[in-house]
Amino acid sequence: MQRVQTDRAPAAIGPYSQAVVSGGWVFVSGQIPLTPAGELVTGGIEAQTHQALENLQAVLKAAGSDLNEVVQVTAYLSDMNDFARFNEVYTSFFSQPYPARAVVEVARLPKDVKVEIACTARGGEA
Repeated sequence: MQRVQTDRAPAAIGPYSQAVVSGGWVFVSGQIPLTPAGELVTGGIEAQTHQALENLQAVLKAAGSDLNEVVQVTAYLSDMNDFARFNEVYTSFFSQPYPARAVVEVARLPKDVKVEIACTARGGEA
């Protein structure tokens, strides 16, 4: 197993890696809407989803993969009423065939953000 680390996404805020590569797969930890400098993106679900996906994309690139190789996404929303607006931004990053996906509403996310997104992708060279 190899750890993935990039300064193009926020550093881990706990005892975990941004991603790990194992057996030709990339497992990306949940990305929240922090800038690479660690500043919280404020605003609505659209701005926060965009930043979380930018972070996900940066971590995948550092691992030697990209969004086209993503096979599964898990997204956590603090309010399921944001689902349609989340999807609008999501579809600007992913294209058909879309990865398998689960979206769930949770009571609370780190730093009280509106969204957190994790994924599994093929490839990886960390």
